[in-house]
Amino acid sequence: MPSEETAARRGPLNDVRVLEMGQLLAGPFCGQLLADFGAEVIKCEQPGVGDPLRVWGQEKPYGKSLWWPIVARNKKSLTLNLRTEEGQEIVRELIRSTDILIENFRPGTMERWNLGYEDLKKINPRLIMVRVTGFGQTGPYSRRAGYGAIGEAMGGLRYVVGDPSTPPSRMGISIGDELAAVYACMGALMALHARERTGQGQVVDSAIYEAVLAMMESTVSEYHVAGYVRERTGATLPNVSPSNVFETRDGKLLLIAANQDTVFRRLASAMGRPDLAEDPRYATHSARGAHMTELDALINDWTRTLDLKPLEETLHENGVPCGLIYSAAEMLDDPHFRAREAIVELPHRDFGSIKMQNVAPRLSDTPGEIRHAGPELGEHTDDILLNDLGLSPDRLDRLRAEGVI
Repeated sequence: MPSEETAARRGPLNDVRVLEMGQLLAGPFCGQLLADFGAEVIKCEQPGVGDPLRVWGQEKPYGKSLWWPIVARNKKSLTLNLRTEEGQEIVRELIRSTDILIENFRPGTMERWNLGYEDLKKINPRLIMVRVTGFGQTGPYSRRAGYGAIGEAMGGLRYVVGDPSTPPSRMGISIGDELAAVYACMGALMALHARERTGQGQVVDSAIYEAVLAMMESTVSEYHVAGYVRERTGATLPNVSPSNVFETRDGKLLLIAANQDTVFRRLASAMGRPDLAEDPRYATHSARGAHMTELDALINDWTRTLDLKPLEETLHENGVPCGLIYSAAEMLDDPHFRAREAIVELPHRDFGSIKMQNVAPRLSDTPGEIRHAGPELGEHTDDILLNDLGLSPDRLDRLRAEGVI
């Protein structure tokens, strides 16, 4: 029979236990995704310090991070000094009932602590170990330190992001870490599925640079076959037109994407220029790509004759995809976001309440949910060690005095 706590957790992973080790974003975001769908995620943190994300972020009201409540949501916090023998022994005890272990230390760290996969699978052969690093567990770069920004650069993303007149840009978010975490989560779920057939766990090796590389479309093949190097192109993609940001009469910006032949015909009709869809310069995808600059200028001349709202209505009525470039302010004010509860509001001990993005994707029968924001440091230590592992209160007092927990 499931425990009351397990029964209270809904979602397709509510019978899965995860031990999350490591810090910052790549490993913890993988843990967040699993926790969002019901997994019990126990996050190990250094006593007295915790994950650096507890104090990271652009804005820190009351000295508190606004990032931590999101990336640690739905998790339990266990303080544990992994550099001590007793801390390592507690991990081995937890591993007996753990399905997935997530770690994002530099390769070799877990082995130095006698917590490598070869050691842990002797305790629990069904264990799935998810390892997230900059360069993977093997190869000449494996021992290098590798943050998300380095993976973005070496995986090819930075080269194509930004305006051609400036040095390569970065995204305004930690996309490399997050991509590696998404692939790590996908790998963990595939390993769970495989375990149903084999009864055995395995290692999931998610490298940041490879997660970025996996998203790079045909850039490698373009160079290998055709000698073509895709360069930075600012707001557009090479040979994809129209798909750009256009100005309105009232000084707003609207992104219009009408690069498919049928959609471009609808755009031409909305512009009152159906002849454009028959013009050899614009009639096909390739032709529009070759004449992108002049076509974008034609469209911009038209959009500048209309205010934003009438322009949006005209495009939507004609089935032409378009959208504003939203910041958080527009997201919070958007009726579609509200109707789908894409952003939810949770109670928070320091802020009173906090709004954050909801769980994605949406499952019709076993949806995920946000049960609580990120926990306090060590909030669940006593509960886990007393009730899950059966340690005595006296031993907890000793471990705490010795800095193990």
